[in-house]
Amino acid sequence: MAIKDTGSRIRRRGLMLVLSSPSGAGKSTIARNLLEADHGFELSVSVTTRPRRGSEIDGRHYHFRTRREFEILRDNDELLEWAEVHGNFYATPREPAERAMAEGRDMLFDIDWQGAKQLREKMRGDIVSVFILPPSMAELKARLKRRAEDQEAVIETRLKNARDEIEHWTEYDFVVINDDLDRAFTEVKAIISAERLRRDRRPGLFDFVSGLLDEAL
Repeated sequence: MAIKDTGSRIRRRGLMLVLSSPSGAGKSTIARNLLEADHGFELSVSVTTRPRRGSEIDGRHYHFRTRREFEILRDNDELLEWAEVHGNFYATPREPAERAMAEGRDMLFDIDWQGAKQLREKMRGDIVSVFILPPSMAELKARLKRRAEDQEAVIETRLKNARDEIEHWTEYDFVVINDDLDRAFTEVKAIISAERLRRDRRPGLFDFVSGLLDEAL
């Protein structure tokens, strides 16, 4: 006889999973694996003013905009957060995120510490934040070189900024050290499973428990 999954039918509010790390520490790989393995998540596609890389698709990896277009979105309060990183602007569109939370859908945010801070200020109860650390700075540099998508000067800039980014690790709910990708991914999935079961994310529990108590009469 099939076992009923009653818990999955209880109405809940969506969560915002924020993954941050210095460039090369593995957050984008973990995010990609999570989207493939867990269809309950959808990616928050950021707006950016940086040039599109050859492997990227507008609207799928980022919404690529000019600096002027970005400023219009920001000034019209259409962004939940925005930040300048490595000389370019990045931001989270407001409307898709707020709609997903209300409909009980989970969203994944691949953003830096500046964006995470702004999201916490605006939507604290919806945020689950995870900071991904590299096992060493030497390994971080090697990963950036293996990626072979950026020029040497860009790699050096990212390494210089990595120390400042890592100093914000205490602002996150959870910290995962990515010395083994499979293990790091398993730890992130465990965090998600626990957070989805939080009482304050599941308003449908009130009706469920009321039904249990009525049955007991």
